[in-house]
Amino acid sequence: MGLAAPVHLETLDVLGHEPWRARLALDFERRDGRTVLARRSHSGPLAFQKPLYPEGGQICHGILLHPPAGIAGGDELSFEIEVGEGAHALLTTPGAGKWYRSAGPVGRLAQRIRVADGGICEWLPQESIVFNGARGEIDTRIELSGDAVFLGTEVLVMGRTASGERFERGSLGLATRILRDGRSLWLERGRLDGGSALLDSPVGLAGFPVCGTLLLAAPAVAAAGESLLAACRRIGAPEGRCAVTRVPGLLVARYLGPGAESARRWITALWQVLRPAVLDQPARTPRIWNT
Repeated sequence: MGLAAPVHLETLDVLGHEPWRARLALDFERRDGRTVLARRSHSGPLAFQKPLYPEGGQICHGILLHPPAGIAGGDELSFEIEVGEGAHALLTTPGAGKWYRSAGPVGRLAQRIRVADGGICEWLPQESIVFNGARGEIDTRIELSGDAVFLGTEVLVMGRTASGERFERGSLGLATRILRDGRSLWLERGRLDGGSALLDSPVGLAGFPVCGTLLLAAPAVAAAGESLLAACRRIGAPEGRCAVTRVPGLLVARYLGPGAESARRWITALWQVLRPAVLDQPARTPRIWNT
């Protein structure tokens, strides 16, 4: 999500910019063996490029666009995704998202994903860079019905590590809930404060600036047994720390490390194991990831 003048956008909230209010709603349905984009609506600077079918009609790929390239203080963005019975959608972004520093107002991102019985949603955004001084909240809610499948990833970079920046000021609130047929499978809440002891604590980020998560909610997680877990655990992260575990109905993978690239490599390697094993699909990397 590149932009010609990121330094200007970084200071928009300080200069008293008008916050963005943006919403993107997408409904995917299965029709005649194909997954189609049945409905699309948006307001503000969020858009969906177009349906893509690099794997054939069964799976609809899509690229989520945010032309301002980042979230500033006071912005409120919302994604609402519906995947119907038997449909399969894979959604990603064209590049790293950004959370710009704020003079006080909080930027908010709400992600709502509903997947009907037999549906599959792969939610695979690229990393988010949280600038020093940013104030943000990410609220994610996944609602699954029947044997629906959700495979989602998130990589957070705390500070612009390429320029040696650390996350010394600001805050990022995180809330993720996954439900199946109205019952909670996963509920997680957290808050990272700039300069706090949690950033260096062994029970926090252990001094690493990058953290990554992969969540797979699928009935097949239990059916695959220990063999799937063992296959995932064999994938090492030489430049960081990683762990994979199961809870009822859910596989959880965590990464801590020095850079976004190593996080992406590890999570992509996991995805390449999980996709054929659980989704019965070969792992074909979205082309946008290579640009």
